[in-house]
Amino acid sequence: MRDITDIPQIVSDFDLYLMMEKGVSDNTREGYLRDVRKLLVYLDDGRGDDGSPSPVKLRDVTIDTLRFFIGDLRDVGISERSQARIVAGIRSFFKFLTMEGYIDANPSELLETPKIGVHLPEVLTLEEIDAMIAAIDMNKAEGQRDRAIIETLYGCGLRVSELVSLEISKIFADEGYLVVMGKGSKERMVPMSETSIAEINDYMVDRAALPIKPGDDNILFLNRRGRHLTRERIFQIVKDLAESAGIRKSISPHTLRHSFATHLLEGGANLRAIQEMLGHESISTTQIYIHLDRTALRSDILTYHPRNHIR
Repeated sequence: MRDITDIPQIVSDFDLYLMMEKGVSDNTREGYLRDVRKLLVYLDDGRGDDGSPSPVKLRDVTIDTLRFFIGDLRDVGISERSQARIVAGIRSFFKFLTMEGYIDANPSELLETPKIGVHLPEVLTLEEIDAMIAAIDMNKAEGQRDRAIIETLYGCGLRVSELVSLEISKIFADEGYLVVMGKGSKERMVPMSETSIAEINDYMVDRAALPIKPGDDNILFLNRRGRHLTRERIFQIVKDLAESAGIRKSISPHTLRHSFATHLLEGGANLRAIQEMLGHESISTTQIYIHLDRTALRSDILTYHPRNHIR
């Protein structure tokens, strides 16, 4: 097997492969190279469950690594069309690595191409969400934490990046809302379901017993070492629970966000209120909320979200 440690040379050879053997256009070649470099930065910036640096070597990349990468792109708002191009570039790169003997097997062969024009992923039914909750092993130390994570993703419609950075000081349980930092470093207020409030309150008892590391004191969701959770870890928690619940759909944390919005719409909630809550507006937080009646928004959520009729 060839040496795979000289990354700059490998990228340069891939560039020649695209130009000389594949004959792709200059724009396609430059796009593929940019996308490969994005992946390499992502791999180099890997983090362990305890938040410590844990870079992923190119030879150790798996299909799940690539799915996490694409999932992160989706979570930060990269369009389906751009995701499809990135997948094409990554497939070409790993095909090249396999052909040239850098790796034994191509981990990108089963990497799905996002469907252009389909803006909503699969949506879970309330029964499937309940099945995921029921699949959590409450005998484990992280059981209550995982319940609170699933209920917060679903009950508040958060992005996974917003969940992992959620701060205790930004949760106003008595008033029934929390504040998250969304895209573009814009804060927004998010009404909380009654169930998510209850599960977080129960989790705080377990959290108090953790050896919390300096710097993560204000982060809500922590691992057993007292460090903030990574986005990759949240993906794995959701994936494992879906498998344990016998759900065969393609599941990610974003699925719970879309399920939240879909269930509210189906229940009759105001579309404008849902869009505001999801943070889909491009204007600043102040501009969003100057015209938004927080009481009316919370009323919609309490009225139409199914989680408010369970506990």
